[in-house]
Amino acid sequence: MTDTDRRAIELLVAPSRAWFSPRFYGLENFPAEGPVLLVGNHTLAGGTDAPVLAHEILVEHDRLVRGLAENVLIDVPVLRDGLHRLGVVRGNRHNCYALLEAGEAVAVFPGGGREAMRGKGQKYKLLWEGRTGFARMAIETGAPIVPIAMVGGDDIYDIVFDGNHPVMRPLRKAVTGLGLRANLTPPLIRGLGPTLVPKPERFYYALGTPIDTSPWRDAPDIEAAAVELQAVTRKALEGELDFLLAERSRDRGRHLLGRTLSAMGL
Repeated sequence: MTDTDRRAIELLVAPSRAWFSPRFYGLENFPAEGPVLLVGNHTLAGGTDAPVLAHEILVEHDRLVRGLAENVLIDVPVLRDGLHRLGVVRGNRHNCYALLEAGEAVAVFPGGGREAMRGKGQKYKLLWEGRTGFARMAIETGAPIVPIAMVGGDDIYDIVFDGNHPVMRPLRKAVTGLGLRANLTPPLIRGLGPTLVPKPERFYYALGTPIDTSPWRDAPDIEAAAVELQAVTRKALEGELDFLLAERSRDRGRHLLGRTLSAMGL
């Protein structure tokens, strides 16, 4: 990564760091070298909160986290070029395997677009729908799994209507007309007041203890092994989410007002 790319990343995340005042836990759990698969929860603010964590890891460990993007994003020419400069590639098995084999750190969100387009009452819920591909990839490459929990991204917007609401039917038809699944219909959201300006909720991040995947390496049934490892990872990630939600409940600075009053010594 060039110095220019580093400065570009810093400029990209600077507004988010200032607005959301992030807190990080467990950064010491990030491996200093070798392949690692970061497995996290996808929030409504997936394009905002994940880069802040990636930047923090870059600063603390001098390692670039490689992201896997949905095809719908990579297929946009200008956006694709920007994502590639940030280390993001098209999300498929081949690319993930190649990165891990090369000793890279790769971030995956098993819930994908479905989790990002979550409905009402689904904050910080893992909508993995039995997806085990990431677990199989970790077993095959021998990469440890580090759960990464992110809290705050599901609170910066309120969902007015989720994608399943009858009002959203025209948009659902447009989504399916593009060849996408209906459950990828984005919700109608609002931030501060009636605007799309995100609410200044604090972002919280936690990296869990690395999960050694070697015990599953010689399993006679790789599919059964992947199912088991997925369950282990899910439980670990849910534990980290619970930890962050508890930390947030005790944090006076969760909201901008609390942070402002604290800065004033009040």
